Amino acid sequence: MTEFIRKIIPNAKDDVLAGITVSLAMIPEVVAFAFVAQISPIVALFGAFVVGIISASFGGRPGLISGAAGAVAVIFVHMIQEGHAKGLLFDNPVENMGYFYLLAAVVLMGIIQVFAGVFKLGRFVRLIPHPVMMGFVNGLAIVIFMAQLGMFKENKKDFFGQNMRKTESKELVYNVSNNQVKDLKSNTLLFTIDGKSVKNSNTNEEVFLVSDGQVFDAKTKKVVFNASDEGFYTVKDSGVVKTTMQGNTLYVMIGLVLLTMFIVWGLPKLTTKIPAALTAILIVTLISIFSGLGSINVGDFIRDGGGAGLNGIAELSKNLNVVELWSNLPFNLDTLKFIAPYAFLAASVGLIETLMTMNLVDELTESRGNGNKECIAQGAGNIVSGAFGGTGGCGMIGQTVININAGGRGRLSGIMMALTLLTFILFADKYIEQVPIAALVGVMFMMVIETFAWSSFRILKKIPRSDAFVLIIVSAVTVFFDLAIAVFVGVIVSALVFAWESAKKIRARKRFREDGTKVYEIWGPLFFGSIATFNEKFDIKNDPEKVEIDFVEARVSDHSAIEAIYALVEKYQAAGKTITLKHLSEDCKLLLYKSSPVFTDIIIDDIDDPRYHLAANPEKFPKPLKEYKF
Repeated sequence: MTEFIRKIIPNAKDDVLAGITVSLAMIPEVVAFAFVAQISPIVALFGAFVVGIISASFGGRPGLISGAAGAVAVIFVHMIQEGHAKGLLFDNPVENMGYFYLLAAVVLMGIIQVFAGVFKLGRFVRLIPHPVMMGFVNGLAIVIFMAQLGMFKENKKDFFGQNMRKTESKELVYNVSNNQVKDLKSNTLLFTIDGKSVKNSNTNEEVFLVSDGQVFDAKTKKVVFNASDEGFYTVKDSGVVKTTMQGNTLYVMIGLVLLTMFIVWGLPKLTTKIPAALTAILIVTLISIFSGLGSINVGDFIRDGGGAGLNGIAELSKNLNVVELWSNLPFNLDTLKFIAPYAFLAASVGLIETLMTMNLVDELTESRGNGNKECIAQGAGNIVSGAFGGTGGCGMIGQTVININAGGRGRLSGIMMALTLLTFILFADKYIEQVPIAALVGVMFMMVIETFAWSSFRILKKIPRSDAFVLIIVSAVTVFFDLAIAVFVGVIVSALVFAWESAKKIRARKRFREDGTKVYEIWGPLFFGSIATFNEKFDIKNDPEKVEIDFVEARVSDHSAIEAIYALVEKYQAAGKTITLKHLSEDCKLLLYKSSPVFTDIIIDDIDDPRYHLAANPEKFPKPLKEYKF
């Protein structure tokens, strides 16, 4: 504990201020992602606190900020929707069942991440090429930028003043003609339409209301059908209808965003003793409050959302009773089968984004983090968060860049972010609600400008075309699909390009000895990609009676190469010619001896034989190879 305190003291002031700044920037992002996942904002905020403080305290990368990230939230959307439907089919129906499936998936996600750290899978992030890293940074910057553009839209209201739901028509159920609603099959008159009101034809009681092509249940105020000239259709809910801000609301939003960006850009030119982002947020908030501009603030943003899960501080404290919280979840194999695919994908995406962000922090701070330790900390954070009612999370590149730019370097910045976030949730919600969304959007826009690798435009023509292609394709896939898919695509493309280029480097020098033996001196890597080129170097039909293949300047890399050598020897022997192999490594000789006894006389042992291991990694013999009878 003393060592931990000693490490966080040197940069304490900057870490504290940076943590407060990041917590303010964290709120709209977390709330926005909660709306995406259709869960309550308090669920996401509590999850951000738990994951943030555990990863900051015990993770392998001081300065890295973790929270309820969108990359993880998006994965759970479909699972939550299906979970709600499954809950209604139980013998004792459970509302918002998707929320309880979410908690189980988050815990399983954390367990997977802990195992990834225990088995040291975090080191595989080193295999990610630099073009993939640049593409990831650029793509994520574009994604964050596009997410901020969504803040310039507002929810459209329906007839009842609640958020209008976008509904898609599915199947026709009632015919409509001359303001009469009839059953589709029997043509029986069921309802009559009087203006916006739909009344029962027998009792004249108002049953539905029609507005903007949607039919609302008069009691529940929910959309039950879509209306058209042909009739009423069953519907599929596709989310809240958004409209672009207009008039004074839009102008005020743009003005405050630009003011925030100007302060963040200009203040460091005057002084660096106070964090620019935090100062900008405070100044713009005071202007918004005392000028009466009427800009949309965080409170308006949260109240205009909604979702499944915890509904407030009272619910949060109540659900700290773990037994009561988890009593709604059926613990059986069906539940595991349902949540496992989502948990595995979320764990993978979370670790990839976290480790990629860790690499970025390593570059920005010229230090090195511990990927495996970070995996375990992220997993532990998700386990605790899910167990107590919060959503999952991972490292967040946007908030991490804000933290680094604000001077946050140690664990204290992440801990301060989490504690400040908890303070806002418990005590200062009324104050934080006054912060204009425009101020936070302005900070995020400046973060995007800082994050985007503008140098990639300059170097595109200077780097190999393959690297330029990888950079562009990773950026595009990140924007249009998913971070994890983008990284996998980038690594695979880079590996294929490397294999292709290496395959072209195989060479064969040919010379004759005085006794007429033809010697092939092989140069370059021999592996699955270069086998075809390797085989083209030999002229079996026209070669003399004695042939020697010297591998002194080659490296036999895998089992495919061993098979190619074996096939070549068979062809020479079938042609009635004598062939010898020289300068093979111990691994190569071992596998060839095991494949056929003929190699005992073909392979020449030499003191200059190279020493390297194959990808096949064969077991070692306890005594010299020549002593074995194959």
